[in-house]
Amino acid sequence: MSKKIEKTGSNRVLEVKNLNVEIPVPSGLLRPVQNVSLRVDRGETLCIVGESGCGKSLTSLAIMDLLPSKAKRTCDEMRLLGENVFGIKERAMSDLRGDRMSMIFQEPMTSLNPAYTIGNQLGEALRRHQNVSNAEARDRAIYLLEKVGITAAAGRLGQYPHQLSGGLRQRVMIAMALMCGPDLIIADEPTTALDVTIQAQILHLLSELQREFHMGMVLITHDLGVVARIADRIAVMYAGQVVETGTAEQIFNAPTHPYTRGLLQCIPIPGKTKRGERLGAIPGIVPSLVGHMDGCHFASRCSEVQARCQTGNIELAPAKQKGHLCRCVLAQSGPSSELETGEAAV
Repeated sequence: MSKKIEKTGSNRVLEVKNLNVEIPVPSGLLRPVQNVSLRVDRGETLCIVGESGCGKSLTSLAIMDLLPSKAKRTCDEMRLLGENVFGIKERAMSDLRGDRMSMIFQEPMTSLNPAYTIGNQLGEALRRHQNVSNAEARDRAIYLLEKVGITAAAGRLGQYPHQLSGGLRQRVMIAMALMCGPDLIIADEPTTALDVTIQAQILHLLSELQREFHMGMVLITHDLGVVARIADRIAVMYAGQVVETGTAEQIFNAPTHPYTRGLLQCIPIPGKTKRGERLGAIPGIVPSLVGHMDGCHFASRCSEVQARCQTGNIELAPAKQKGHLCRCVLAQSGPSSELETGEAAV
């Protein structure tokens, strides 16, 4: 395989089929990601949502091949720009990371190296993947810092991460992810450590940059308010599995899986939720993901559970609307040809 995947005219940027992650722990084998299938097209934002510990971040790290050394990932197929990149050698994967696919991490202070200037770190990303001079890398860094809304960009290049606010550091991380003009951006809760005003600015910025550079984007978050503003399609994860997926309109207006409905009922609605009124909650606790689990992972917390929910392997299958998939025996409309070879790419 060549070191680089050439850009193509294909609209499909990423396609993942049946991704699994297993991690040995003292009590057995932890399975935090189970049969996850995803697809992202150019100019599209796929939001992966779910509560903490459902496997969102590990899914992104598995795609980037950045899992801990003890973790094992398996996958039927992982295609970037049409070429299968699963199982390629580490050097070849390293050539893709930061070039054709980039990631924006949760905490910019720990992602940026405190010992190097902003300019040095931005330039290194470009020089690593493309044959450019120091002057060209500097010009590109200034251009992108200005694009992400950092004023006096040339002067910022000589500063260190600790000299910047949290919002500025996150903007630097976005600029770094864009240095090589990637086709795919994975943003893992990029606004978690920021205040509400800065969060809105960063999300607006990501949306604008995606449209301008025509990238595919995977946004990982637990904030459904964020999802409502930015998502084209949504994948809802619970206990290591994608339990429902569809367009933003389908998920918000016609949620099908009991877990998705429970999540939406937990959101306070301005003008409707009264002060002091009890907010929605999903009873029960998330099941352990150590070992094999039979049946629906949400069965122990579901008010609509039936005997058939607790046995067998329940797969994603079509719900009522086209492109709307659900992992629930009560909501599925029937078999689909797209599922004949395994889980559908959501």
